[in-house]
Amino acid sequence: MTASRVELQIGGMTCASCAARIEKKLNKIDGVTATVNFATEKARVDYVGDVSADQLVQSIEQAGYTAELPTPDRTDAPADSAVGDPTASLRRRLLISLALTVPVIAMAMIPALQFTNWQWLSLTLAAPVVVWGAWPFHQATWANLRHGTSTMDTLISIGTIAAFGWSIYALFWGTAGIPGMTHPFELTISRTDGTSSIYLEVAAGVTTFILAGRYFEARAKRRAGAALRALLELGAKDVAVRRNGVEQRIPIDQLSVGDEFIARPGEKIATDGVVVEGSSAIDASMLTGESVPVEVGPDDQVVGATVNVGGRLVVRASRIGSDTQLAQMAKLVEEAQTGKAQAQRLADKISAIFVPIVIALSVAAFGFWVGTGGSVAAALTAAVAVLIIACPCALGLATPTALMVGTGRGAQLGILIKGPEVLESTRRIDTIVLDKTGTVTTGTMTLLDVLTADGEQPDEVLRLAGALEDASEHPIAKAIANGARKVAELPPVEGFTNLEGLGVQGVVDGHAVVVGRQRLLADWSHRLPDGLAQSMGRAEAEGKTAVAVGWDGEARGVLVVADAVKPTSAEAVRQLRTLGLTPIMLTGDNEAAARTIARQVGIDEVIAEVLPQDKVETVKRLQADSKVVAMVGDGVNDAAALAQADLGLAMGTGTDVAIEASDLTLVRGDLRAVPDAIRLSRKTLATIKGNLFWAFAYNIAALPLAAAGLLNPMLAGAAMAFSSVFVVTNSLRLRRFKSLMPRPRNNR
Repeated sequence: MTASRVELQIGGMTCASCAARIEKKLNKIDGVTATVNFATEKARVDYVGDVSADQLVQSIEQAGYTAELPTPDRTDAPADSAVGDPTASLRRRLLISLALTVPVIAMAMIPALQFTNWQWLSLTLAAPVVVWGAWPFHQATWANLRHGTSTMDTLISIGTIAAFGWSIYALFWGTAGIPGMTHPFELTISRTDGTSSIYLEVAAGVTTFILAGRYFEARAKRRAGAALRALLELGAKDVAVRRNGVEQRIPIDQLSVGDEFIARPGEKIATDGVVVEGSSAIDASMLTGESVPVEVGPDDQVVGATVNVGGRLVVRASRIGSDTQLAQMAKLVEEAQTGKAQAQRLADKISAIFVPIVIALSVAAFGFWVGTGGSVAAALTAAVAVLIIACPCALGLATPTALMVGTGRGAQLGILIKGPEVLESTRRIDTIVLDKTGTVTTGTMTLLDVLTADGEQPDEVLRLAGALEDASEHPIAKAIANGARKVAELPPVEGFTNLEGLGVQGVVDGHAVVVGRQRLLADWSHRLPDGLAQSMGRAEAEGKTAVAVGWDGEARGVLVVADAVKPTSAEAVRQLRTLGLTPIMLTGDNEAAARTIARQVGIDEVIAEVLPQDKVETVKRLQADSKVVAMVGDGVNDAAALAQADLGLAMGTGTDVAIEASDLTLVRGDLRAVPDAIRLSRKTLATIKGNLFWAFAYNIAALPLAAAGLLNPMLAGAAMAFSSVFVVTNSLRLRRFKSLMPRPRNNR
């Protein structure tokens, strides 16, 4: 029986519980295994047997949501052609609601503004807010009702409808509609039948506050597709093809398997293929994590989007379009994002318990007053009052305000948090996986040591070698030249020759200088002394690159080049351990280099020589072992693993792809920002929880008054205002968060 997989685009989800509901519905079908992601609005479904994709769509539609089958890929379509601004309609709804709500609240809370018939103007302004502004909440409530569940949307909808409905009753059938009616500014408690009170400011205010909260969250969401677009943008846009002996430049989508194309120095390799002519060094760090360029020649495989840093190559295309390694990496990122479980909003979890209790309390209040001989009007007043006071406007502000202040403080410290769902993971993280190149290390080749034969001066060896290497574009040559420039002025070079894959030669200050592999020096009869040969072997055993230098018939020294450890990495690892995290190094670089670096920074566990898909599998394996995993990386090869991890942190000095696929971005390349980011995220999450507690606490405290029929509009408005002010004030405390990193000195 063959297994099939389909990815469906889901519509109509309002929260993580909707995603869980669809997942449960799909998994009830025999032979179906489904994963639904609320953030990306996609369902990944594996199925066997007689199940069809249309049957899956039908099942989702029966649950009250929409589903679409994927459309065929079009390589000629712009990557973001179908992508609009998802927050535009929400922003418009918020701004219109805000403009209508401000005068409603002002008139209700300031008696001086209550002119004759002010209540009818309030009704006119509040009606569009409660009906149109809150429409998404009413829609979600109806969907929840059909499934027998309740979320924060249910609470908002019931509360605003109750407040608005009672106000209409009081205006048309009570005494609230008579000319000259006012709401005196008093917080006294007195029993009333409620027919002289209107709660339009509560209905409109709650709607607008919640819309504001949703808008702030929506701005931080919807980033999943950006990672894929950034990946696809990495590829070459056009290519020089050799057809019938003639070279011509064509768009990349016109390239066919078997075509021979040219890759000049500094250009990207257009697509996966095999080298036909030429030799060069290829910077494949985005795929492998290797900081040292890979030497390639005829019959060697090359990968699309890697960079040719050496000579001219002619390559025969072997894979194009969706078959290339770059496209496979994009698919890995998308699968990781689709499979990543989103934390259900805390407000929804609380609302699922709170809403049934409130409705039961409302019914009980009505029953109690009718049962004790009270009038139906008084009993209805108490029942509706319970629904009105139970709808806390601060609930919608609890998460966004803390997130806004937390992200603002984070931005000041160089930490960018993408959304509220990110924070759920930070509390539970126990394992942190660190990429090596560009994360723990600088990511660029650096001269580390100059070893010389007896009687030779290190500065002189470096000066002559640096002058010769300065004429080369190779990354190792650049590292040597930059190191030499720090100790002396570089002399001119005559007769420079680049010997592909071996090294360079030329005349410097009258000396015939050779710099390169030991084999090149042997060709010139320059024998390395035993001490230098041993030092060279030790350096290479540690994963470093050793380059021999000789002139005038003798080997004079060895230059050791490697990707240097960032000076702050060891301290960052210590801080991560203090936070209770176990650090693991995960890299595509060779084992020896990785273990050398790990020892320097204090990491015990090393997983080396892994490809991008292996990085994802490693993260999955750790998660399967009940670990909650954070991943820190900076390259394209880290993108899928960053998306798969419970918390992805990208170095801002890295690639756009890694940044888009991550949950947190660290603007500076300093690894010490990682413990700061985790501490800030945990602090922000704690603030959100505190906000949710107080958002409910003020309203719960007023519930007995409402049930007793003692609620008046001023009390309802005061509860709304106090809870909101407290939530905002509590969130502002995050501005005092202190970084563990020392401040940069002012050198003036």
